[in-house]
Amino acid sequence: MMDDYPLTLAAVLRRAEALYPRVEIATRAPDRSIRRTDYGAVARRARTLAAALREEGVGPGDRIATLMWNHSTHLEAYLGVPVSGAVLHTLNLRLPPDQLAYVVNHARDRWILVDDVLLPLFEKIRGRVHPERVLVVPFSGKPLPDGAEDYEGVLSSHRPLEALPDLRETEAAGMCYTSGTTGRLKGVLYSHRSLVLHSLAEAIAIGLRQTDCVLPVVPMFHANAWGLPYTLALLGGRQAFPGPHLDPDSLLDLMEREKVTFAGGVPSIWLGIVEALEREPTRWKLAPGLRMIVGGSAVPESMIRRFDALGIRVVHGYGMTETSPVITLGNPKAGMEAWPPERFYPLVARQGTPLPLVDLRVRRGDQEVPWDGESAGELEVRAPWAARAYFDEADSAGKWSDDGWLRTGDIVTVDPEGYVEIVDRAKDLVKSGGEWISSVAVENALVAHPAVREAAVIARPDPKWGERPIAFLVLKDGTTAPPEELRALLERRFPKWWVPDEFRAVAELPKTSTGKVSKLTLRQRSESGSPPS
Repeated sequence: MMDDYPLTLAAVLRRAEALYPRVEIATRAPDRSIRRTDYGAVARRARTLAAALREEGVGPGDRIATLMWNHSTHLEAYLGVPVSGAVLHTLNLRLPPDQLAYVVNHARDRWILVDDVLLPLFEKIRGRVHPERVLVVPFSGKPLPDGAEDYEGVLSSHRPLEALPDLRETEAAGMCYTSGTTGRLKGVLYSHRSLVLHSLAEAIAIGLRQTDCVLPVVPMFHANAWGLPYTLALLGGRQAFPGPHLDPDSLLDLMEREKVTFAGGVPSIWLGIVEALEREPTRWKLAPGLRMIVGGSAVPESMIRRFDALGIRVVHGYGMTETSPVITLGNPKAGMEAWPPERFYPLVARQGTPLPLVDLRVRRGDQEVPWDGESAGELEVRAPWAARAYFDEADSAGKWSDDGWLRTGDIVTVDPEGYVEIVDRAKDLVKSGGEWISSVAVENALVAHPAVREAAVIARPDPKWGERPIAFLVLKDGTTAPPEELRALLERRFPKWWVPDEFRAVAELPKTSTGKVSKLTLRQRSESGSPPS
């Protein structure tokens, strides 16, 4: 029999400080300067934070919230809070104040760690939440508000915790709330075991190495920044954090300066990046072989082709808050790189194959559908890092099958090679004349038009057909996209009844707190007669 070695984040911390203490971690500060530290210093400060929590009355399982951008102090909390036995609750700073206050109260957060640059946001909820302590991280040097404490002052009054507490791998380590696109936000608790196994599988599937420098553009407040901070700490790879600066020029300057080899973010971020690179192809000298993981919403094939033309490989990823989050990646298998472009690019634009230790199935009603690339149904998954219930939520009916599989709500096909392709969210399919139209497929085809920057397709009630699609388009500056051109483009790929009845140009598309297009908002505005933007 093997040793019953606990899979906890303490092992990640110990490995980083023992093997990679001088590996650098860079952060772009609010004043745009680059602040540098290393795993040795981050580990010492994480141990000090753990000591402060334990010595000042925070117990096992208590929630400690962070209202922070991506930076090295947030990484300290990523490690220090869980190894103390408490639970790291990352707060989504893009939530409306009402929702932000709700999750703080629902989680019963005892302490909140907040960046000083985010104090104006915190003030909007301060009268509605009741943490015992508010610790302000001096990110930009703003003065402390009444009743708040200096994070650095608290740490300076404690010594690093030398002996980390013995924790069970099944204990909670982290917490994140769903983005709330429909209904009430729900909390997901991540165990130490789930986070460690997710990191190992992610490193294998992505092909990350200790020699990589990774830029997590995806926020650390959203689904553990897709697990990248933990994975890099486990590997001892360099990390470059953007702080609050997420515009294309700032990100590209940071990627050039830090020689970033891998980055992760949502499509809207990378759309700005590829446009900047195409505008000024000689301005930035990026690392050769740069790779990007893109997720959060479907990635158009046209975007992958544009990056490929620049020598940058895009890997399409898929996951959910409930799955820690990554469950599939669109890596090509051996030999597929030699496929002709018309076969290769549609493949890598799919959501990909499951990570190691992830099981998936596709069901329509009570029947499992075959992996033939054509039969569609709802994707269900199970994995060591997939949730089996929501935190303190009695009403989870329908989210899990009777035999414990997580129902994703995504309608997919799976081809014989095991590549998942999302047809649509179940709630976003357009049912016209009793037949389904994939809004995702139509959107991805529309952004292939040279004038279209972004596209969103929703259903509009129709007295004859039940529903008909309508498309909202954000056009590139100084361009036009005549409806007849758009119809001709779509009719080359889809049946005529798939083509939207109307194309509306808008200034911007409404987005959720995690950067996805909010079709719920589009539908509400369309039904009320309000302009979409």
